[in-house]
Amino acid sequence: MNEFDDDAVVLRTYKSGEADRIVVLWTRAHGKVRVLAKGIRKTTSRLGAALEPLSYVHIDLVKSRGDIYIARHVRHLERLGVLRSSYQRINAGYAVVEVVDAIPSDDVADEGIFELVVRVLLALDQEEFDPTLVPASFFFKLLAHDGSEPVVDGCVNCGSEGPLVSFDAQVGGTLCANCRSGRSISREALALVRRILGGDLASVLREPSLAGEGEVMAIAHEAIEQHFGKRLKVARSSAPLSTTHLDQ
Repeated sequence: MNEFDDDAVVLRTYKSGEADRIVVLWTRAHGKVRVLAKGIRKTTSRLGAALEPLSYVHIDLVKSRGDIYIARHVRHLERLGVLRSSYQRINAGYAVVEVVDAIPSDDVADEGIFELVVRVLLALDQEEFDPTLVPASFFFKLLAHDGSEPVVDGCVNCGSEGPLVSFDAQVGGTLCANCRSGRSISREALALVRRILGGDLASVLREPSLAGEGEVMAIAHEAIEQHFGKRLKVARSSAPLSTTHLDQ
């Protein structure tokens, strides 16, 4: 595969040489791809604005050395002006692409993940949607896509229907009073997680300042970090971590 074109989301970039950058993409049909964008740091570059993190583009690539491709032509599929006008929305987007970049699957296509990321960017680009719970919702959806959806309809340990009083990322879901471990979870937070995973996400994002949203953010970040076995810098910095942990 010496050359191809594909839809892509820009996950991150880093400097290469005096005027170039390496751009990390998640593509629709080719998975994670690393691209050398020659001269992108020059003020005259035509590629610069199109290959910033969180860009949603169509790109033409040609194979270079090793696993690196060279960008020949790039065009925006969506400009995402609303997303880029808000620090909160940008930060939410960064938390999402950091997690996608942590997926250990170079050169393995997963169109389902690509569609999830695009839906996140488009949601962050709509003023009607509050960005607060977008990263947490994406983390839960990604876990479900991977077959690791947390159990929230009963006790993950004994199967009891409840009352459910805690969430433990290490065991994979909610627990009853007899089995409790991990982090306390309120009824409001549990109801929010169930709505997110149960298909009511659009309504959730239209309702700002929901009861329990801080708990949901913390739970989602713990769950995704447990899934990858690593701490995630941007994702963790965007989540409140002040809710009670039972093993403290």
